[in-house]
Amino acid sequence: MSNPMNIFQVSGRAMSAQLVRMNTTASNLANAGAVASSPEAAYRTLKPVFRTQFDKASGMATVNVERVMTAGEAPTKRYDPGNPLADAEGNVYESAVEETRELVDMMEAARTYQNNVEVMQTAKTLITETLRLGR
Repeated sequence: MSNPMNIFQVSGRAMSAQLVRMNTTASNLANAGAVASSPEAAYRTLKPVFRTQFDKASGMATVNVERVMTAGEAPTKRYDPGNPLADAEGNVYESAVEETRELVDMMEAARTYQNNVEVMQTAKTLITETLRLGR
């Protein structure tokens, strides 16, 4: 039988999931406006897919990143014959990253991460205070 998860493991997994979310958002923002010579080569927005994991032994649930997948709009075709990446018809394909949405996602992920840091800090404080009572 496996050991039940504790609050530190639950928060740690949630923090890891939010870190993946922040990293994919940072990648999306870094590639906003990037152009390619074909729609297949153009950057596509990345999004993590989360999965809830329930621990029967402790009765707690946490989250895992199941996978990271491409999402969002198709690249935008733009006529730019002077661009060295232009295809034979003079078109380039620009990534369709919505910067505002990505910034909101980044702020939300950062807040969720910080909330889990505070959960761990509170649990640590409570454990420390409980140990002091036992002296």
